[in-house]
Amino acid sequence: MNKASISLTFLGTGTSTGVPEVGCQCPVCTSLDQRDKRLRCSALIDVEQTRLLMDCGPDFRQQMMALPFRQINAVLITHEHYDHVGGLDDLRPFCQFGEIPVFANALTAKHLRMRMPYCFVDKNYPGIPKMDLIEVHPGEPFTVGGIEVVPLEVMHGKLSILGYRIANRLGYVTDMLTMPEASYQLLQGVEVLVLNALRFKPHPTHQTVDEALRVIERLHPRETYLIHAAHHLGLHAEVERQLPPHVHLAYDQLHITF
Repeated sequence: MNKASISLTFLGTGTSTGVPEVGCQCPVCTSLDQRDKRLRCSALIDVEQTRLLMDCGPDFRQQMMALPFRQINAVLITHEHYDHVGGLDDLRPFCQFGEIPVFANALTAKHLRMRMPYCFVDKNYPGIPKMDLIEVHPGEPFTVGGIEVVPLEVMHGKLSILGYRIANRLGYVTDMLTMPEASYQLLQGVEVLVLNALRFKPHPTHQTVDEALRVIERLHPRETYLIHAAHHLGLHAEVERQLPPHVHLAYDQLHITF
């Protein structure tokens, strides 16, 4: 059986403040290298004819302006923090293709209903985004357009959030500090792994580069792309030189196909 072709476009690879950070004059924030300019984390994943949006942060409209306009078949939400859900209202133009299912865990779904009640009521009004909020649970697969998606639990400090395994070949994890053993098992055998690495100095809720490298060593993906970088991480060109050959520091609008 032929493997499904997967295309991955990194819409944003930065942490919650973005890079450059407002008011900062550090070498990263003032860099002229476009790879050092990072919007909030999000990605488009195309598997054959099915398009998945991974998180929908406050930069979503800006991230999509330069890309061809086409249907988004589903949104996969990792957690309810603003930098990952603040752009959901900007899905409105994409709803002309039909209602968009939004997958999230129970806590995120609860908070989205509180934060955006006008989107998730029985009697809505014209012009609002048409979204179907669907609760999912770690280890329980679901399908979108015939593509299997497996949610898995990771810990964002003490907060339980979701990572995803997509079409069996791609793993996507962001904002993680630690991972339960069951989730390591769910990610075994992925070919490409997207993984967060905030900076080199320890952080109470996010992985460092060294912690990310230990996860990579255990899972042995063919290639790994690091995301959710803060300006404290350093200049892209310098960080990239420090990484193993099969580990890459992702950047905004990077596009890969496998």
